[in-house]
Amino acid sequence: MRNRHVAAWTSVAAAALMAAASLTTPAAAATSARPTAAKCPQLSTKLPWYGQNRAKLQRMIDERGICGGHKGPRPVAAFDWDNTVAKNDVTDATIAWSLKHDKILRPASWKKTSKWMTDDADKALTAACGTDVPVGAPLPTSTDTDCTDEIFNIRESGKTMSDAAAFAGEWNHRRTVPQYAWVPQLFAGHTVPELESYAAAARAEALAAPVGSTQKLGTHTIPGYVRYYDQQRDLIRTLQRAGFDVYIVSAGSEPVTEVWSRGVGIDRKHTIAIRSILDREGRITTYNEGCGGVGVNQGEAIPYIDGKRCWINQDIFHIKGKSAWEKQRWDKRIALGGGDADTDVTFVGDATGAHLVLNRNKPEIMCRAYDNADGRWVANPMFIEPMPRKTGTYPCSTAGYNKPEGGFGPLLRDDGSVVPDQVDSIF
Repeated sequence: MRNRHVAAWTSVAAAALMAAASLTTPAAAATSARPTAAKCPQLSTKLPWYGQNRAKLQRMIDERGICGGHKGPRPVAAFDWDNTVAKNDVTDATIAWSLKHDKILRPASWKKTSKWMTDDADKALTAACGTDVPVGAPLPTSTDTDCTDEIFNIRESGKTMSDAAAFAGEWNHRRTVPQYAWVPQLFAGHTVPELESYAAAARAEALAAPVGSTQKLGTHTIPGYVRYYDQQRDLIRTLQRAGFDVYIVSAGSEPVTEVWSRGVGIDRKHTIAIRSILDREGRITTYNEGCGGVGVNQGEAIPYIDGKRCWINQDIFHIKGKSAWEKQRWDKRIALGGGDADTDVTFVGDATGAHLVLNRNKPEIMCRAYDNADGRWVANPMFIEPMPRKTGTYPCSTAGYNKPEGGFGPLLRDDGSVVPDQVDSIF
């Protein structure tokens, strides 16, 4: 059964954005209602940005928003969530809270929670979490640190605590990664409102924790806090006032992301993430909706690298079938894309006005940002606890590209030339 809150999202989005298939070009004529420059929505000058980045973003907003005088559908901006709009990972915060409060239900078979789970991982989870708890009942992860460790280590690294591969087989490495797809699968058996309540409780805890704080999860030490970036909140609000439709596109679980996105004024219908299929009782299953001709699946297609492009094309610009995986013409692409990691590189690169990147030392996206082939890349240090400068260079020319079959290869520009290795200069 299709997730009812997802069905509502889709129908509203389709009605509101039907015209988005024909965005205007920069050459469109100005309208008589064009605001004066003094009234154009402005980014706050009190919030620091690196170098001339505020001015670059403001110029794009002025050109493409209501001050640009363009007719037609509203321009679109899309942002990743974790470490792009907020500092730290809200999925990890939700998992941590759930493990500390015994909210993970024992599956009938760990092996069946993911189509790629290895026998080693199945055995490790079964040994660590035991079989005493009835199937469908909460695991005592608040006190059973072995179970907590095993679950979180697999989520974090794709490996068991003994360093065995937790997932194996074939998958398109630009469309999914098993440990990301496994997160909503961990919450199978819960309803969407239940998962939202866990995310809300984790949100309250993470926002109350001091900046820089950590928490223990079994033997793991992970960030204990999350913060909305003031600069990104201001950017999103300015874009909205300037007439942009602003979306979140995340590789997290959609109910979790929706709880957080409301904090920056983005509603459910503008939040895109992994959408779990619900059973007849309205409970989350280990299956999710697909994109670009991929139907219901068990993680083969999620909003990850090229998957984020697919969902933007499908849900915002209404491009159906396999074409949704492809880069579209100028008038069917977002105006601004914002991200922080290689999982964001495709949709951020599709933007026609500005490619905003927060530097987390991720090779493919930073190679694109520093190469700046179209002059529209806007690289910025993280606003809270920025990463240190990367030593050496990014290996763009030899290993900057995440290959669909796995592994790495040379990163190419649109014209086929190789992106040279890049020095980390914005940190």
